[in-house]
Amino acid sequence: MKAVSVTVIRKELQHKSNEELAELCLRLSRFKKENKELLTYLLFEADHEEGYIETVKAEIDEQFSDINTDSYYYIKKSVRKILRNTRKYIRYSLNKETEVVLLLHFCSSLKRMSPSIKGSMALTNLYHRTLDNIRKKVALLHEDLQYDYGMEIEDLGR
Repeated sequence: MKAVSVTVIRKELQHKSNEELAELCLRLSRFKKENKELLTYLLFEADHEEGYIETVKAEIDEQFSDINTDSYYYIKKSVRKILRNTRKYIRYSLNKETEVVLLLHFCSSLKRMSPSIKGSMALTNLYHRTLDNIRKKVALLHEDLQYDYGMEIEDLGR
């Protein structure tokens, strides 16, 4: 079975009643964890972006504290998983400022991590790529926010 485009799905959804739409959402949420997480964000967290950011930051901190630091191999795998999860939460929000805040928090947590990321070229490169990505995202924000986040990026870049 081949999936149809979003525009076709949108047109078809316009013909459904509210009750049918609710049933479709519930059925969709049964299949993938990400679908459930997105529905949770849209229903409960979308109106409280600051609370959502704090929740995700706390989860990032918890994941960093759980990293196996026996070798840089395990650290690298864990850090990539944390970044993958962070990007997933950013996708739910679709807010550029939220994206910048969460990525800055990820970078600051990575920089504070012990043992230092300077012992691994892969982790250092991942850190610098993420900082470059943040710089690109900050350029799209309002001037006042650009200045504030630019100062944070400078601190992390040192």
